[in-house]
Amino acid sequence: MLKKFSSKSEESGHKDDCHDSAPKSPTRRLAVASGVRWWAMVAVDMVMLLSGGTVATLLSRLYYNSGGNSKWMTTLTQSGGAPLLAIPLLLTPPSEDDRQPPAAASSKLAAVYAIIGVLIGLDNLMYAYALQYLPVSTFSLVASSQLAFNAVTSRLINAQRFTPLIANSVVVLTFAATVLAIGSSSDGSSSGNYHYNYAAGFVLTVAASAAFALILSLYELTFERVVMAQTARWVLRVQMNSNLVASVVAVMGLFASGEWRTVPGEMAAFRGGTVRYVATLAGTAAAWQAALVGQIRLVARVSSLFANATGVVQLPLVPLFAVVLFGDRMTGIKVVAMLMSAWGFMSYAYQHYLDGRRAAGTARAQCSMCAAQAASDAVSDAS
Repeated sequence: MLKKFSSKSEESGHKDDCHDSAPKSPTRRLAVASGVRWWAMVAVDMVMLLSGGTVATLLSRLYYNSGGNSKWMTTLTQSGGAPLLAIPLLLTPPSEDDRQPPAAASSKLAAVYAIIGVLIGLDNLMYAYALQYLPVSTFSLVASSQLAFNAVTSRLINAQRFTPLIANSVVVLTFAATVLAIGSSSDGSSSGNYHYNYAAGFVLTVAASAAFALILSLYELTFERVVMAQTARWVLRVQMNSNLVASVVAVMGLFASGEWRTVPGEMAAFRGGTVRYVATLAGTAAAWQAALVGQIRLVARVSSLFANATGVVQLPLVPLFAVVLFGDRMTGIKVVAMLMSAWGFMSYAYQHYLDGRRAAGTARAQCSMCAAQAASDAVSDAS
């Protein structure tokens, strides 16, 4: 981000005008992006999101395949690794933008953590229970609607600007997830639990997808309007505090539902024993937090829609690794879904590249005008 200096003279006032003229849309951060270095950091975040999400999903499947069945425990693993974020938070050196907010902003942040945290806890629970009512293929098909929901929330909450390339990305990524879900119904990966209540599963999945889209847009709004910074330490703070609230929701549900009583028996019956049970849950929790660090940093650096589009790319990756780890069958539909995901994401990334070049050109033109004005003022003063 370009730093804003307090104006003590007319010349510094011209500099402020140059900096303050950056676009106010969600793509304005591209105007001050540092070229290759900025894209390299975005690439790192994308790798964290895709690798962490893929590992977490595969470990969750291992949990169910090995005898696990607690929905509230699954919900807890999606946010319970939040205390681990204290380690990178302590190791990350502070920057000038890591100042503590005033008391008024602190109270707003507390409310934000509570609201987003409760939403995360409920969202995780809805996804966990939806898998109980729907086959995996149908669940993936309905869950892919989160990108469409995020397109709506990004437009309404974050003033996301839509272009043909972004619209193409949303449509293609959604179709890629749809093709994958339809194909999985015939390759043996579907759970086949057709006796469950489809209506309840459909409603839960749609509600969870809409809630997830809302959560990402609220994260973006938090960085824009409350925190007003996008530093690494602020990303970790916001993620850790909101996920701690979500963990409290999950723990309360675990005890209120009585599922905590079944945990010792589930642990004893788990294939591989107690150590593997604990390792699976701990690894799942750590992987989810790694994925969330990448996703929330993408929300802060770029936009919530960009972060969600990156996450949807993960859907075809899970079956690819499942072929190696669980012996699933690779089909032509999975290959097509992966190619469509790559196409859809590259379309979105190219739009941001164009926005960055356009914004950088505008900034250079404005600064040239400021420099010309400063030179004119200097000549006037000399005469």
